[in-house]
Amino acid sequence: MSQLLKMAFRDLGRNKRRSILSALAVSMGAALLLLFASVLRGEIQSAIQPTIQLQTGHLQVRAVSYNENKISLKWEDLVANPDRVVAQIQSLPQVAVATPRLVASGIVTAGEDSRGVQVIGIDPASEANQVFRQGLIAGQFITPDDRDGIVVGKPLADKFDIQVGEKVNLLVNTSNGNVDEQLFTVKGIYSTNTTTYDENTVFMPLAKAQTITGTENHASTIFILLKDQAQAEAVATALQSPDYQVLTWQKMTEVISQTEDLANSFMYIFYLIILGITATVVTNTLVMSVFERTREIGILLAIGMKGYRIMAQFLTEAAVLATGGVIGGLMIGGLLVGYFAAYGLPINVGAMGISGYLIRNIIYTQLTIKDTIILTILTYIVTLIASLYPAVLAARMEPVEALHGIGD
Repeated sequence: MSQLLKMAFRDLGRNKRRSILSALAVSMGAALLLLFASVLRGEIQSAIQPTIQLQTGHLQVRAVSYNENKISLKWEDLVANPDRVVAQIQSLPQVAVATPRLVASGIVTAGEDSRGVQVIGIDPASEANQVFRQGLIAGQFITPDDRDGIVVGKPLADKFDIQVGEKVNLLVNTSNGNVDEQLFTVKGIYSTNTTTYDENTVFMPLAKAQTITGTENHASTIFILLKDQAQAEAVATALQSPDYQVLTWQKMTEVISQTEDLANSFMYIFYLIILGITATVVTNTLVMSVFERTREIGILLAIGMKGYRIMAQFLTEAAVLATGGVIGGLMIGGLLVGYFAAYGLPINVGAMGISGYLIRNIIYTQLTIKDTIILTILTYIVTLIASLYPAVLAARMEPVEALHGIGD
């Protein structure tokens, strides 16, 4: 084996430029695989966490007849006496916080511009809404006794050129099927770095939302955050009741799982393309090496060296290229993944947000040890497989023809 390695290094050193470029191709292939895998994992996490924090919670308790795809403010579709229900839920030790929310459709008008929005009535003091308080970039957050104050997202404020303290007209649907209209003062502007959420969501105190929509002591849902999200199924089972439907975050974010499956399909196609390019470069390098060394191979065969020894020599060269390439790929890929894990990868979300799926404006890469090991081994194996053709080509040469510089 040591002799094979010495010969492999010697033969690769004959054309250092080509050998370095081949190893670099393997390195770039491995680095791209690691980077792409980390971006995909980061993208999925950047969808799951904001969706849980902003939209679904870990659990939600709703009226049995409530349909999230059709916002209804009919009393029979809402949770009655939400404070009592919240108290019962918070008695469970796994629950970190539970809070009622009322969701209504609305239209914001400022000047001659208008836009459809989601109006959410919240308890401003609840820890579940800390993410919005922390995201406040101008003005003040609403208080429970605000009668005409609302908080709007930065993209919406930018669209209408709204400043803190200005008034906007807000029209909302009501429980009897009509609409109500009122002037509200913009108390604050928030940003969660989730454009598709911020540009479509307006907050007001729960009591005010109940008043303007005519829903009185009702809520659309009880939003629940747990101490450990892995306990979602167990807590949902404990909360099951014929009077309510209890939904876990997994159930409410099925679209994310579907998107992840689709992304994985594209990921495998990308892997094949990158590995195919890497394999082609390695094959070409070794085939050129075979033809350059045709006479040498003929001499070795003529003096009795077996074909399998010739084959082993080229496979060893491929192993050296693969080892150097993979090490380089781990270094380059590690640097890229580390950089984007620390500083993030800015993306233009645009219209990417769909129902049940939110995504941050910045993706922070994430890479598991399992992914790293699998992709490293995959790159190594593909490089070795790519070397089989030139190795067999060299091993099957006829000594007489090879001595004359002619290979099959």
